[in-house]
Amino acid sequence: QLKLVESGGGLVQPGGSLRLSCAASGATFDDYSIGWFRQAPGKEREGVSCIRGTDGFTYYADSVTGRFTISRDSTKKTVYLQMNTLKPEDTAVYYCAAEPFATAQAMCMLARSGYRWGQGTQVTVSS
Repeated sequence: QLKLVESGGGLVQPGGSLRLSCAASGATFDDYSIGWFRQAPGKEREGVSCIRGTDGFTYYADSVTGRFTISRDSTKKTVYLQMNTLKPEDTAVYYCAAEPFATAQAMCMLARSGYRWGQGTQVTVSS
């Protein structure tokens, strides 16, 4: 089964940028759709952006459209989330998850606990 490891989180000032990475191993990478989700204290887990493995189709939550960009590198088995113009409300633990053959929008909107999940990386946006 696919294993996922996130990296790239940290502390950044409002308006700054971060790039998160989700490195995968253990299965056929291109069969899997990969999504980025986040959970802030006291809030529900939210699908931020997802990318389908078979064709690269992407989905973004309204709250990040125009600021975040998801991409995948099949040769490195890695999915990236470039986050620009960060806001304090982007502060959360960010998780990547994998689901075989899922559509990007459905994966992000359903945020099922049954996906393969990474361990998470903290993103804090604060001055």
